[in-house]
Amino acid sequence: MSIISTDLSKAAELLNNEELVAIPTETVYGLAGNIFSEKAVKAIFETKERPFFNPLIVHIPNIDYLETIVDAIPEKAKLLAEAFWPGPITLVLKKKSIIPDLITGGKDTVAVRIPNHPLTLELLNQLDFPLAAPSANPFNRISPTKAEHVESYFKDKIKMVLDGGACKSGIESTIIGFENSEPIIYRLGSTSIEAIEAVVGTIEIKNKKEVAPDAPGMLERHYAPKTKTILTSHLKEAVEANKNLRIGLLTYNDILNDDAIHFKIVLSEGKNLEEAASKLYDALHQLDQQDLDLIIAERLPDYGLGKSINDRLTRATK
Repeated sequence: MSIISTDLSKAAELLNNEELVAIPTETVYGLAGNIFSEKAVKAIFETKERPFFNPLIVHIPNIDYLETIVDAIPEKAKLLAEAFWPGPITLVLKKKSIIPDLITGGKDTVAVRIPNHPLTLELLNQLDFPLAAPSANPFNRISPTKAEHVESYFKDKIKMVLDGGACKSGIESTIIGFENSEPIIYRLGSTSIEAIEAVVGTIEIKNKKEVAPDAPGMLERHYAPKTKTILTSHLKEAVEANKNLRIGLLTYNDILNDDAIHFKIVLSEGKNLEEAASKLYDALHQLDQQDLDLIIAERLPDYGLGKSINDRLTRATK
């Protein structure tokens, strides 16, 4: 039975003993293990039932540690790190041989970030190694943004969930790789394209790759409830077409009243995309527990974090 606790020393002890601990970040909870322990890293893949070709993100305590694990840092990578770390930006950089191939899916690059959560930063500073920490959920399922989400997934498989409260950002980090030293977005996330372009200029998006993905989150189906889910810009029509089913509704800001709707959640009555992002996964968890036949999700405005939320909802429908 996993224990939900705020005991940092217990978390550090478990990680030092090559065990897994679920850790809070500002984005989602991660399933963490020592990157230099083959036992721990294999356990991450096996516990999540994640394919070994799908790379893991390495979490480090500070920007100085970057030179320990990567070979080269393009100028625009330095600009992004200085602008957004600690925070929800992951950089994919040429790795040093110290990074095991198991972490990187055999690639010569490693995905790395500094999480912006006080508890996890304190933990990282207590350890002599970085942490590999993909989202703490079974492969393809809804990411966890509360300790309770993690425990419901893994209560018999991990010994501890470090409780850092609800995740503030609520969706995963934006992942940026570099091709010919120019940044490329591999995964849309909690840092908007607009914020990134303000630092490095126009940026290309290349966020779908089924075979040997360059980064996590590139597979077509991901972040998915068990309940069948559809995404639409036309809520009324979608409800009307499925009146014979038990429908759950996920909307941006408008509450549609219809007797066919058995359960509904509004992400942000004030049309705030940051609030909508922070609530997204918890809303999907709630909807998935309502014994519904169908979840109908409303497409959000396609700018800022709306673009990232639409990306998650699109993958959830596949």
